[in-house]
Amino acid sequence: MFRTLMVSVSAVALATVAQAEGFNRIASFAVTDNLPEGTDIATETAPEIIAASGDTLVYTDSPLEALGFIDISDPANPQPLGVMPLEGEPTSVAVAGGFALAGVNTSESFTNPSGYLVEVNIADQTEVDRCDLPGQPDAVAVAPDQSFLAVAIENERDEDLNDGIIPQMPAGSVVMVDLTSEGLLECDSLRVADITGLAEVAPSDPEPEFVAINGEGEVVVTLQENNHMVVLSSAGEVLSHFSAGSVDLEGIDATDERGALLFTESQTARLREPDAVTWIDDTHFATANEGDYEGGSRGWTIFSQEGDVIWDSGTSFEHAIVQIGHYPDKRSDAKGVEPESVAFATVGGTPMVFVGSERGSIVGVYDVTDPTAPVLTQLLPSGVGPEGYAVLADRGLLVTANEGDLIEDGGARAHVMIYQMQDGPVVYPHLTSEGAEALIGWGALSGMVAQDGLLYAVSDSFYGYQPRIFTIDPSQTPARIVAATDVTRAGRPAQKLDLEGIATDGEGGFWLASEGRTDRVIPHALYHVTAEGEIEAEIPLPAELLSVERRFGMEGVTRVGDTLWIAIQREWQDDPKGMVKLVSYNLETEEWGAVHYPTEAAETGWVGLSEIVAHEGFLYLIERDNQIGQAAKVKQITRVALDGLTPAPLGGDLPVVEKEVVRDLLDDLTSTGGYVLDKVEGLAITEDGTAYVVTDNDGVDDHSGETMLFTVPLN
Repeated sequence: MFRTLMVSVSAVALATVAQAEGFNRIASFAVTDNLPEGTDIATETAPEIIAASGDTLVYTDSPLEALGFIDISDPANPQPLGVMPLEGEPTSVAVAGGFALAGVNTSESFTNPSGYLVEVNIADQTEVDRCDLPGQPDAVAVAPDQSFLAVAIENERDEDLNDGIIPQMPAGSVVMVDLTSEGLLECDSLRVADITGLAEVAPSDPEPEFVAINGEGEVVVTLQENNHMVVLSSAGEVLSHFSAGSVDLEGIDATDERGALLFTESQTARLREPDAVTWIDDTHFATANEGDYEGGSRGWTIFSQEGDVIWDSGTSFEHAIVQIGHYPDKRSDAKGVEPESVAFATVGGTPMVFVGSERGSIVGVYDVTDPTAPVLTQLLPSGVGPEGYAVLADRGLLVTANEGDLIEDGGARAHVMIYQMQDGPVVYPHLTSEGAEALIGWGALSGMVAQDGLLYAVSDSFYGYQPRIFTIDPSQTPARIVAATDVTRAGRPAQKLDLEGIATDGEGGFWLASEGRTDRVIPHALYHVTAEGEIEAEIPLPAELLSVERRFGMEGVTRVGDTLWIAIQREWQDDPKGMVKLVSYNLETEEWGAVHYPTEAAETGWVGLSEIVAHEGFLYLIERDNQIGQAAKVKQITRVALDGLTPAPLGGDLPVVEKEVVRDLLDDLTSTGGYVLDKVEGLAITEDGTAYVVTDNDGVDDHSGETMLFTVPLN
């Protein structure tokens, strides 16, 4: 049966919309800008843990074996300050006064772990002192009064040995080192807290993951693989310890790579296995329950230091991420959105917890005025894999370090992103399904059309098991997905379609363009569907086109009277270089034809078409390159006049149309403080001439998950 999910008539607006103030991203700093002169730009970088001292950010870069520095005296315009090489892999960094204190891993092997603690003068990026550590450091925290620091010595396991099951010796521990009043290390004070024999899981092999220190000098430690928590005194005495426990999860997608967002499954007794931890006051702390090899509760928890669960998010955090299109479907069988990082600060008088979804690339902002009932106030778009935070509360700034560097996949480079608390409305998300009676997941929006004040969008082959038409109400802020209609054949999901374009048929139904290939199960075709999504007719491309096909086929469809116009993304075998086809199909005569469209020259990669829309005598098109971030050069709306546009028969010479550039989209794509997204794929124009543009987030696979939906003028 077809299925349409409708919004509740009593749905209320997102809490973020009604806020008088909130965080907005003001800058994105690509850490490749910090690479030393002469370094290959393809060198991998990964900002992981970040801290702030005055106007300087300090971050760890494990692949470079260095600390990186960024000047944020003007936070909206961060400037590179370079990197400082280290003798090993930095794993964490904290600051005390004008000094950075970093744990550095120098381990020769899993069975022979080693490392040191280094103190760096931030002003001149020179080493001040170092202390040898009794193993591999993983996290560093400085006490609020800067009297001492704590280091989690993880001595991590070998995941390839015995399927990664612990115990694997040597055991981990926690180290404390005192600091002078000037913030200098006193290595002679180094003391080791023995935390073996505490956990129910592998008690002989604790693997401390993260540490945090409260105002009373008490240290909380997560033992992620052991699913255990320990609270220590500054002297290393165990004050309390307890299991992190488990959660029963309902309404989740627990099947990997199915190509569908179906939140109908459950997991019972899912171990929390917390990663990051932060104190929210002197008696309560919050954990991000990322999970490891046997757990991951997809949420976060507030504990008392005695072990009582004060509050747990359950699936609410993940569901909120689902609603804004950031759900990572390919991680469904593992840990879903994977909350990995968590931080606390009081900003503008409000105590806040910041929770990072590593796989969803989202930062949740919670008001924890009442720690028994936190309120999710915002979801902030981050780079790929938010890992570490710095909160400059007195300046109203939040900074995220995003370790994902997708150079090998042609994706975004690693970034540090800066957000500022501002008066007025927040700008993200642009689109949400929040308020629906049932949970609607979405992503990879690839084609769009407008009708009667609504937008209709399709998703591409990433969700090939469950092709859908999404109904969007753009009159709300953010715009709302108010229905999701399955595309079906004989009442069953029309699997393996790669929907790239949608047009109205004038009678309540739609024409859909599906990109395929003759060597695939589903070839290129046009589909006529009812308003309920049922396929009524299929029109394959003619032999004249299929005989010259290449990858990257139909990327949009629009209707002009009895004629469908189709944009072919790139050159096929019979096209001259720099020419792509606009193909026509007459629904009455069943005749095919085409014209040639000249694309811009590509500096890198390729340039092609992503959408086609008819409006008031013109065909409007999205022309783009396949580049992202600083490499992006061509993201634009063009148009071709319909007057005099006469397609020629296929197989012969084709007339070349004259295009006009209507809008350069590069500035629009950086208007939210992020980097330029690659796939501008959807364009819809309403009867009054309002043009809506949407980006494709690749199903949050090797992508930040960010979807932009915005309006632009056409003249």
